[in-house]
Amino acid sequence: MPPRFVVTGGHPLAGTIRPAGNKNAALPVIAATLLADGPVILENIPRIRDVETLIEIIVDLGAAVEWTAANTVAIDTRSVKPKPLNPALCTRIRASILLAGPLLARFGKVVMPPPGGDVIGRRRVDTHFLALERLGASVTVGESYTIEAARLVAADVFLDEPSVTGTENALMVAVMAPGRTILRNAASEPHVQDTARFLVAAGAEIEGIGSNTYTVTGGKPLHAATYAIGPDHIEIGSFVGLAAVTNGHVTIEGVRPDDLRSTMLGFERLGIRGRFEGDRLIIDPGQERRIRPDLGGHVPKLEDGPWPAFPADVMSIAVVAATQCDGLILIHEKMFESRLFFVDKLISMGAHIVLCDPHRAVISGVSKLHAGRVESPDIRAGMAMVLAALAADGESEINNIGQIERGYEQIDTRLRALGAQIERVDG
Repeated sequence: MPPRFVVTGGHPLAGTIRPAGNKNAALPVIAATLLADGPVILENIPRIRDVETLIEIIVDLGAAVEWTAANTVAIDTRSVKPKPLNPALCTRIRASILLAGPLLARFGKVVMPPPGGDVIGRRRVDTHFLALERLGASVTVGESYTIEAARLVAADVFLDEPSVTGTENALMVAVMAPGRTILRNAASEPHVQDTARFLVAAGAEIEGIGSNTYTVTGGKPLHAATYAIGPDHIEIGSFVGLAAVTNGHVTIEGVRPDDLRSTMLGFERLGIRGRFEGDRLIIDPGQERRIRPDLGGHVPKLEDGPWPAFPADVMSIAVVAATQCDGLILIHEKMFESRLFFVDKLISMGAHIVLCDPHRAVISGVSKLHAGRVESPDIRAGMAMVLAALAADGESEINNIGQIERGYEQIDTRLRALGAQIERVDG
């Protein structure tokens, strides 16, 4: 039998926890090491399955990789050779698409299979290819993607949507294209900022980091560098939800408050508040947990969107948190059409939720949750099920936890340090 979590709910969490490094920053930065003409040291890298898989892919290409500490990895890609990417590895993670840009920039051609990853609806790659075409590439789509360029050219590129990985791929090509490239309508999430800052640390010239317009002066070789990944703001949002639904008292250390403005604004709509003390975020017990209606008493809405809006990856956490808050709220998941389908599992545990369509759900709280046997459909919904199990009465079983472990490092061990009754059972 595959490993599973056995969770006994109804116990408040208490204590201090530190977020892991941002998974969604670690992956593009690892990909970007393919551009460096020298060894790279990356610190605060989460030791999770997606990271391990991407490392397997670049090792298969010839990279030398060594974990020098628990969360520090040394990567030397100077011996990498051009060859088609391993399909079996690429289908395991969405992040394999991030290799398109650096391999194109380095070798002038890349052949890769369609990326894998979470099944949360259609996730288009058009933005990647349209941007790469503007930077001099031609793209052939068949059973595999073939991307090639005789030479890279600087350009004024307006992305057709502010895609995170599309922006990262475009940045990695732009820093190697001689001349001045402008990327407009670009994504600016904290993990995109980390990618840009790593490239700068390796010698790239990038202006506009944190905005939706990047100006890149490209064509210079990148060199060896040391870079520390920032804290995972999605994991921090998960901890906020965990503390709230268990009526816990949790201090989250090592946060960047500026990365959390939209997240905390969304939780405040549910009556869940935190307080910052320097780089610490404190969630006190006795939260109001009362949904704040819009002016005039209208039913409020919580919706996600590109940065700096409420993060899509925190939406599953917010859904569970809303079931434990008094009032009525409309959840509008605009980014992915299948992400809300996990609510049937919450309904089976006693949640009062009406799924209106693939993008919208109405939640009425407070719902008294009871234990259940459920599965993890994707990384974020899997973590949401951990929240539900810790808020519920009785012993729950969560299966398919490999999905959770793709994105959360040793989550059972770390939650037990806060007093959670959660055990990882193998077989």
